[in-house]
Amino acid sequence: MSESTTETANANANIIEAWNTVLFDKFSTYKHLLVEGLGQHGSKLFEHVPPQQNTKLLDVGCGFGDSAAQLAALVGMLGSVVGVDCAPRFIQESERLRDKEGLSNLSFLCADVQSDSLGENYDAAYSRFGTMFFTSPVAALRNIHRSLKPGGTLAMSVWRKRQDNPCFYVAQETVERFVAEEDKATDQVTCGPGPFSMASADLVSDQLLAAGFSDVEFLRFDAPMCIGHSVDEALNFARDIGPAGEALRLAKSKAAHLEGDIEQAMREALTPFVTDDQVWATSSTWLVTAVKR
Repeated sequence: MSESTTETANANANIIEAWNTVLFDKFSTYKHLLVEGLGQHGSKLFEHVPPQQNTKLLDVGCGFGDSAAQLAALVGMLGSVVGVDCAPRFIQESERLRDKEGLSNLSFLCADVQSDSLGENYDAAYSRFGTMFFTSPVAALRNIHRSLKPGGTLAMSVWRKRQDNPCFYVAQETVERFVAEEDKATDQVTCGPGPFSMASADLVSDQLLAAGFSDVEFLRFDAPMCIGHSVDEALNFARDIGPAGEALRLAKSKAAHLEGDIEQAMREALTPFVTDDQVWATSSTWLVTAVKR
């Protein structure tokens, strides 16, 4: 194994551990908000690129399995869907959902999309926020490309620039007033490049072309997202999820004395987004499509 391959494998192991431990726990706490909020982007993606009946699909970064279950219902019982995720605990949650809903055409694979075999001859691959965390995105996209039939489509939703996503950016901007980059510990597991790593359409189109895809297209989609059924829940969500949550976790020891100030500042920042005791903020994504010729 080359030195660069070893470094990539080590970085991936760090990311996989993060998603299988601390991030799984945090996402599970706010599952009710995330499944509904992120789900609207998945539904729009499936509307934009409708899955065809009786086809074989791959769902990349399947998380809790709700997007894969939705795809399985859309392709019908003569079709099939394979959901893949790097974190065993997310796969276990996905399998529980499949069994509960009786979806015999749905299966799951615990694998690193960047390097592991994903199977082959898929008619299409879908990903709802599952492609932004690779240390080597071109390698991962190339692996997805390899798994598709000629003419197969990749359809994915990725976050647009953070400034157009106040659902996360308001909290991040507030935390950055108190937490400097050098305050973040470097010996803790992290989510990888981060949710906004594919915000640039120019960058992502270059990555897709380098991976062998063609006919790359982008469609902007904005939607309001509930980040809390109360200000207190929104405050906890903001402190746990996204770049703000990651920064606070990594800087916990150095920022402990600022906890009260940070909470007050975040509460004030969230107040303008309160509607009928719930907290709503815009979420903005690219719906990206590309074709394997």
